[in-house]
Amino acid sequence: MTKSMRALPALVVVCLATGLGPAPSIAGPTPEEAARIAAVIRPTADFTRAEPFEALPGGAATSKKKTLDSNAFSQSSGNMSIERELDFKLGNALFRRLWVSSPASTKSADGLGPLFNARSCQRCHLKDGRGHAPAANWPDDSAVSMFLRLSIPPQSAAERADLDAYRLNVIPEPTYGGQLQDLAIQGHEAEGKMHIRYEEIPVTLADGTMVSLRKPTYSITHLGYGPLHPDVMVSPRVAPQMIGLGLLEAIEESDILAWADPEDADGDGISGRANRVWDKAAGAPALGRFGLKAGEPNLLQQSTHAINGDIGLSAPLAPSPAGDCTPAQRRCIEAPDGNTAQHDGLEASAEMMRLITFYTRNLAVPPRRDLEDPAVLKGKQIFYEAGCIACHRPKYVTRRDSLGAEQSFQLIWPYSDLLLHDMGEGLADHRPEGRANGREWRTAPLWGIGLTETVNGHSQFLHDGRARNLLEAILWHGGEAEAAKNRVMTLTTEDREALLAFLRSL
Repeated sequence: MTKSMRALPALVVVCLATGLGPAPSIAGPTPEEAARIAAVIRPTADFTRAEPFEALPGGAATSKKKTLDSNAFSQSSGNMSIERELDFKLGNALFRRLWVSSPASTKSADGLGPLFNARSCQRCHLKDGRGHAPAANWPDDSAVSMFLRLSIPPQSAAERADLDAYRLNVIPEPTYGGQLQDLAIQGHEAEGKMHIRYEEIPVTLADGTMVSLRKPTYSITHLGYGPLHPDVMVSPRVAPQMIGLGLLEAIEESDILAWADPEDADGDGISGRANRVWDKAAGAPALGRFGLKAGEPNLLQQSTHAINGDIGLSAPLAPSPAGDCTPAQRRCIEAPDGNTAQHDGLEASAEMMRLITFYTRNLAVPPRRDLEDPAVLKGKQIFYEAGCIACHRPKYVTRRDSLGAEQSFQLIWPYSDLLLHDMGEGLADHRPEGRANGREWRTAPLWGIGLTETVNGHSQFLHDGRARNLLEAILWHGGEAEAAKNRVMTLTTEDREALLAFLRSL
């Protein structure tokens, strides 16, 4: 142990220097440990230098890859044992697998659709990174990494009771289900096509800089199964990046709820709320963590709903081989499926889902860059003092008893509170999900955001990719983030560039 490490809180040394996984005790922290944790995760007030271990945003699980290229988001946890690397590679193979329709000569990869959005997980989460909105000027581009969620208000007392009891997050559109599938296997008709029309909105910053924000409007054409419900609610979703998900899953629930202030009792204008959603495996409500509105409680359920809804595969927690097809789509329901005894009578077996979930849990966060650059340090100070950390909470220490040894007892820097916040009318989709209303979104983690263009070849952000760069993303913030956004708008050119340099370093 170096002299500088000995000077750090003991907890940080244990978390980051050893990377050994769970401590011998799985009980909660002792009072002494809790005090050390509180000291470690307290936001800094010293912006003259980088903080200890800030270079490792995923703790010991941070990627060890030195060259950050287009594969920067596809590395395994840096503290993973050689033995567990095999499961990671098998999960990666399943994540990339191209599924085919049934019946097929292969029984290990059939069951696609009949209606679907993509043939593999990787086709949405390109390079394990961020999807994009379809480009109007690219004739061969598609919306494969973006789709439309669909739902309607409750139509009966029974539906309202299911929503109130957390058994359902939404009421699916009765004909088209929970999302618009724009692809179909041979002999079936796709549900429809999504169209986006953009309106440019000029914004002038205090230094005279003109920024144009593009406001999207969505429509659906070529409906294959009749009209949509008159009260249909539509929400566009771009596939988010996959890094660090296991570490977010490993944050203690009480550490997330500690920041919730639904009535804004402290009067700071920030009223983060927790989403509560149904945990199918537990058969009970749980804290929502994953998805753009925190609509899923854990990675297994998130992965299961994605593989069932996006690809049309049956899995233990979503056993319908017709995926998102509804009773109104009779031919889809009756189509041949790929359920086999070899896969537990399903298309994606419990073992397949275990491996896919293991893979998603262990996609490592890349190391930080340029931490000691004076502009980055200045930008970090501006980020903190503008109030951005009221929602983008910098750091946590994860649980001792995490589902994965790699994620246990680590100091991490996701820059998110994982809570719901009112982001204003400009970003509202007017579609509730669980306890999230139509103006609320979960705070997006910021780690890795500066590598988006390196990995995915674009710089589109927010839930629907409307922002073409980080500055546009900031300027779309409203609601609870309005005051912080206004502070950014008043920055000098030099300070604004410093803020962006800090974000690019994450």
